[in-house]
Amino acid sequence: MDEVTTTRCGSRGLVRSQDGTRIAYERYGDGPPVILVSGASGTARGERPLAGLLARRYSVVAYDRRGRGASGGTGPCAVEREIADLAALVDAVGGAAGTAAVHGTACGGALALAAAAAGVPVGPVSVYEPPYGPEDSGRLGRVHARVLVVDGGASPAWARRAARCVAAALPRGRHRTLTGQTHEVAPHVLAPVLENFLDACRTEQPVGA
Repeated sequence: MDEVTTTRCGSRGLVRSQDGTRIAYERYGDGPPVILVSGASGTARGERPLAGLLARRYSVVAYDRRGRGASGGTGPCAVEREIADLAALVDAVGGAAGTAAVHGTACGGALALAAAAAGVPVGPVSVYEPPYGPEDSGRLGRVHARVLVVDGGASPAWARRAARCVAAALPRGRHRTLTGQTHEVAPHVLAPVLENFLDACRTEQPVGA
C-alpha cells in the first residue's frame, strides 16, 4: 500500500500493481473486507451507493480499474494485468487472513471469476450478470470459491440465460434472480442479498433464498 488519506466518504488509497501501475481505491466501513469490481466504464465513485449500504457491516473497497478515474495505465487492458491489479488490492486490504470477498458487476464479474480461477486468494465471490460464452466453461471449472450469480428478472433473456450458464459451470455456484430488476440493479435491492450470501459463507451455513 502506497498511501492512504481520509475523506468524508471514507479513506482513499493507492496500491501498486505487479507492473508498477498505481491503482486508486476508496474504502468504507469496518469489518470483513469486500472488494467491488465495477463494469467496463465504472469507477469507485459509481460504486458508492452499494458500498455505503454494505459498509454497515463490512469494510468495503471500491476502486478505479486500470486506465479509469484516478488509476494509472490505459485501456482497454489485458485481463492478466487487471487480475494482477485485483491481486494487489486483495493483498493490501485482506488483513491477517490475506483474502477478501469480491463482488463484480457485468464484465467486472467476469474479471472477479477470472481472478479466482487464476488463484488470486479471494473469499466468496458474487457476480451480477457477467458476460458468458461456451469457451469460458473450462476456466469457470477452476473456481473453487463459493459463488453467487445474480441476474435481474426484467433483464434481457440472453443476460439471464448467461447467468444461469455461469452458475451451472461453477463447482460451487448458486443462481439467484431479483424480481423486477434490470441490468442497472438497485443497490438497496442487491445489498441485502449480498449480505445474506456473505454471512452464510462466513458461518458455512446454507445460503437462504
